[in-house]
Amino acid sequence: MRRLNLSAYRGMWLFAMFDLPVETAENRRDYTRFRKTLLKAGFMKLQYSVYARYIPSEEAAQAHRGAVRRSLPPHGQVRLMAITDHQFGKMEVFYGKKPQETEEPPKQFMLF
Repeated sequence: MRRLNLSAYRGMWLFAMFDLPVETAENRRDYTRFRKTLLKAGFMKLQYSVYARYIPSEEAAQAHRGAVRRSLPPHGQVRLMAITDHQFGKMEVFYGKKPQETEEPPKQFMLF
């Protein structure tokens, strides 16, 4: 179980959710390029087309939002949303009918 502390309200998770076309070879390249950019930026895949990254502060979130904006593909829809670590910890996750724990924030700060 997560321990609640003040950083749970300061730290946050930035979500990138997207629906991108994949009908043409160019669309698939754009999709792959965008997905790889998210992974290189420290995002992890939560579900298909839903990626998230733990971020220690709102200031750092703004920097990551800018990086995602700069890598947007020319077509499709991308949504960015940030929630506190405390809110993220309240998420319910199931594999089939079995409840699972949510992902933990990194144990140490990541340098970027």
